[in-house]
This record gives sequence, structure tokens and C-alpha cells, in this order.
Amino acid sequence: MSRILLAGESWTTTSTHTKGFDSFITSTYAEGAGPFLKALRSAGHEVTYLPNHLAAESFPRTEAELNAFDLVVLSDIGANTLLLSATTFLTGSRSPNRLDALASWVRAGGALLMVGGYLSFQGIEAKANYVNTAIAQILPVDMEAGDDREETPQGVAPLVTDPAHPVTYGLPVVWPAVLGYQRVRARAGADVLVEVDGRPLAITGRAGEGRVMAFTSDMGPHWLPDAFMAWSGYDTFWQQSARWLCSAPADAAADSREAVYTP
Repeated sequence: MSRILLAGESWTTTSTHTKGFDSFITSTYAEGAGPFLKALRSAGHEVTYLPNHLAAESFPRTEAELNAFDLVVLSDIGANTLLLSATTFLTGSRSPNRLDALASWVRAGGALLMVGGYLSFQGIEAKANYVNTAIAQILPVDMEAGDDREETPQGVAPLVTDPAHPVTYGLPVVWPAVLGYQRVRARAGADVLVEVDGRPLAITGRAGEGRVMAFTSDMGPHWLPDAFMAWSGYDTFWQQSARWLCSAPADAAADSREAVYTP
């Protein structure tokens, strides 16, 4: 099976508790990748997980290092975490631009999936800030310049628009509701597989010799409620996404959306 690197999907929360005259601080650490990792590992994929605090220093710095993987997944990890290593930020020394290396690696035949969240695409207050990076040039979508979150606390149901594509093959047309997503525009030549509120939700495309995909909602809470993660299609969707992304066709004809697919 495929070798997959997931970076992001972790956070630390610091809280100040005030009780009259006195106050104290507590901190907690959490990860949101559990269901996604389970889905891929149960299909036999070898998944390396780098939470944000580890990705800051351990994410591959060169195309040669990226060759250890078939697919890179970025989820809820801002561009700064990958651009500003301790070597540069703390000591003022030069270090490789890891986003440039990742984009070049994809164009040479690698695969990239970006999953939405508060620090994906542009993110909350545009702090994810991918819009002017090399990653923006290879994704199958155009991003907004500012905060691109669309909060839908009422829940909106995604609709499959391309049921013949290998990623969505065999899945129902209507999916469980999501509670938010990123607003993006599909690029010319990209395939919009799933929409939500009439906007792209799952989009695939090519970048040079590589395959790319954007999923503009989350892989877990809060944008994905429990009902979505308990849905039988959750595992299938991510497994088929990984399979398509890691299957490099020999020519453009083999990449046809109408190609025969055997799950």
C-alpha cells in the first residue's frame, strides 16, 4: 500500500481561570486526526503523523526527503509552521523553503491533499496564509485573499456531483451535514466531485506529473459532527481519495474521470 505523511491536526489550549482574587492557568493538548488515521491505516496504508509541534522541525525539507512518501496531507497547519523553522526564526539563518520543495515534488509526480480547517487554505483571519505560496499554485482551487471560513452551524448536506469519479464511486449522492467549510473556486480543468451550498467541497486536479486534491471541510470536529464521522462513507471516501491520489497514470487518458474503477 501507499506511504502517507499527515502534518497538522493538533492544538494546545491555554486557559486562565479566575476565582475572585485568585487566578491560575491550565493547558491541554489535543489531536483531531484519529478517525482519518484509522480510516487509512485500516486500508493498509503506512501513515506517518506529524502533529503541528513536531512538523515545525520534522517536516521534510527537500524533495529527496519527500520521496519517502507517496502522498502528503496538510490539515489545519498554517504556512508559517512550515516556512519558519527554528533555524530561521530563532537564529536568523537560511533554511530550505519547504513549501517550494513540496510543490516541486508534487509536479514531479508526488501527490498532495489539503483538508480544510481554521488553519488550512486561508483560514481564520487569513492566518493559514497559503494564498501567495507555492502550494497555492498547485492546488486545484483558487483561494480568497482574506478569512475564507463559511460557518454553517445549522448544518448543510454535501451533494456528490460526479458519482463516476474513483474518489466518489459507490458513495451516496447526499452526505451527512457539515458545520462549516472554506470558500474556494475550482480552477479551470479541475474536477468538482462534491459540492456544499453550491460551492466546491471535494476537488481534484493535476499539477505537472502529480495529483492534487482539496477537501474544504474538516477531517474531524468541529466542522465534521459525530454523525459524519460515524457515517459508513467516511472511511470509504478517505480510502478512495488516497487510492486515487497515489495512483499515478501513465498518460492523460488513464486519468479520465470515466475510467473503469474497481473498489
